[in-house]
Amino acid sequence: MPAVLILYYLLQVWKKQKMQNFLLLFASLLFYSFGEPRLILLLLCCVLANYLGGLIIAGSKKLTVRTLALTVTLAMSLGMLGYFKYFNFFIDAMNSLTGMSLSVKRIALPIGISFYTFQALSYTIDLYRGRCEVQRSFWKLLLYISFFPQLIAGPIVRYRDIADEIDDRSVSFDLMTEGISRFISGLGKKVLLANVFAVRADLIFSMPDAERTPALAWVGVLMYSMQIYFDFSGYSDMAIGMGRMFGFHFLENFNMPYTAQSITEFWRRWHISLSTWFKEYLYIPLGGNRKGNIRTCINLLIVFFLTGLWHGAGWNFIAWGMLHGLLIVLERLLRANVKVSGTQAGRIAGHVYTLLAVSLAWIFFRAENITAALGYFKTLVTPARQVWSVMEILETKGLFVTLIGILMCGIIPGELQKSLRESVWFKAAVLPILLFLCIMYLAADSYNPFIYFRF
Repeated sequence: MPAVLILYYLLQVWKKQKMQNFLLLFASLLFYSFGEPRLILLLLCCVLANYLGGLIIAGSKKLTVRTLALTVTLAMSLGMLGYFKYFNFFIDAMNSLTGMSLSVKRIALPIGISFYTFQALSYTIDLYRGRCEVQRSFWKLLLYISFFPQLIAGPIVRYRDIADEIDDRSVSFDLMTEGISRFISGLGKKVLLANVFAVRADLIFSMPDAERTPALAWVGVLMYSMQIYFDFSGYSDMAIGMGRMFGFHFLENFNMPYTAQSITEFWRRWHISLSTWFKEYLYIPLGGNRKGNIRTCINLLIVFFLTGLWHGAGWNFIAWGMLHGLLIVLERLLRANVKVSGTQAGRIAGHVYTLLAVSLAWIFFRAENITAALGYFKTLVTPARQVWSVMEILETKGLFVTLIGILMCGIIPGELQKSLRESVWFKAAVLPILLFLCIMYLAADSYNPFIYFRF
């Protein structure tokens, strides 16, 4: 990133925006090749399919031709995603249901395939709907889909949101400092908070069920809830910050989700780019909430079934998605039939219910499979042989970081956190210290994977 920034700003001085685009494209493909060079071909095929589909959609006035082009493009893009991500899952499911013994294949999951596939599809679908202009340059469309700040773990950026900035954008000192501040803040979330929670969550979840006391099991739920939030929101902050440095404005991906007072509100605040994508490109086309309560509930369950499946090819991810879907359906039915209290006590009760439901649902997300998740649920309430104490797991460092995490999850309001991050004293005094600490921790630990890179 530093090398690309230096070259980028030199080209900015010389007013060579076309060369800036090629620099970012080259850097993005080079960055992606560090995972597996051959998988660049898959990325290129996905972009090419949507590029050609877009040209046909924009160039034809016949609805049948446009619809056929969209259908073929969707089939090709989703077909690639389905093969690489779900082939073995469906084979295992088929074997379990029929008693057959079909063999599975060794298929490596391409990094970020779920993210860049959804970005490509948003371009083609929006073009079909007339919500954006066709991009006649293959290289510019490739830059949009492969842009390295958010390529492997989001946020999912719609083409129409940055189409103008691909052709015409500007950078300034204020935008640069804003981007640096956001990037270092996200890096701090990941390295100084999420990694600390990850060590303790991994230790607790890896224990045999018989050795995990209820107290430890609940601490494990807290640790993982904090880990996944600070890990993923930290990545999003870094991506948004890098985008700012290069003159791009990505939409926010998190808005204090653990302050939500319902599961419905939680999904307006958590992974906003994904929930927006499913709402715009699946829920509304299915009919949304326009066709009665029963149909709306079915639509919601379909969306959350696919949300779970999008996160991983496993029944535990489907269970996680369906649990959220069922809770949202229940909330909708209750609002339709029961007068919901707007009192302070009601808001507190809603907040407690949401925190508890979201945190417990994370067990399905974290566990290796359904059996492991159910075993973990059992340890939440079952006395076990005392092997580890809570303090042995947390230690003083863990307690201190947990306190900071809880404060940042909602006790300190989001607007106040934003104001502090944008203040001069924070940028001048706190950011250098944060960056120094992050570098020290990164140097001491060479393995720092983001949770969402595997999706």
